[in-house]
Amino acid sequence: EVQLQASGGGWVQAGGSLRLSCAASGFIVEDYKIGWFRQAPGKEPEVVSLIVPGDSTTYYADSVKGRFTISSDNAKKTVYLQMVSLKPEDTASYFCAAVDRRKDGGWYFNIYEYDFWGPGTQVTVSS
Repeated sequence: EVQLQASGGGWVQAGGSLRLSCAASGFIVEDYKIGWFRQAPGKEPEVVSLIVPGDSTTYYADSVKGRFTISSDNAKKTVYLQMVSLKPEDTASYFCAAVDRRKDGGWYFNIYEYDFWGPGTQVTVSS
């Protein structure tokens, strides 16, 4: 059974840091593109950062560029999202998703294009 489990969320003050983890099971992470998404109440999920664990290619949304860093530890089958200089607008439920990298090339920004995703971990940033 394929699974993705996000963890590491919490409450921080603006300017603080958190590191999220996305633990994968039931599939080979190098065969997929992994994305971090977030969803605030009443809003659609939005892409935060993407990675191809097989070659470490990455993508960042403009809103997080320079503040967030995505990485993968393929041996541990875990993708991380290091977040620094957090802002109140980063408050959301963060979750990870996976799509087969053999699909058409390029990045996928719509969560519904992904093959599967897991439950989120809440990040709350207070001002």
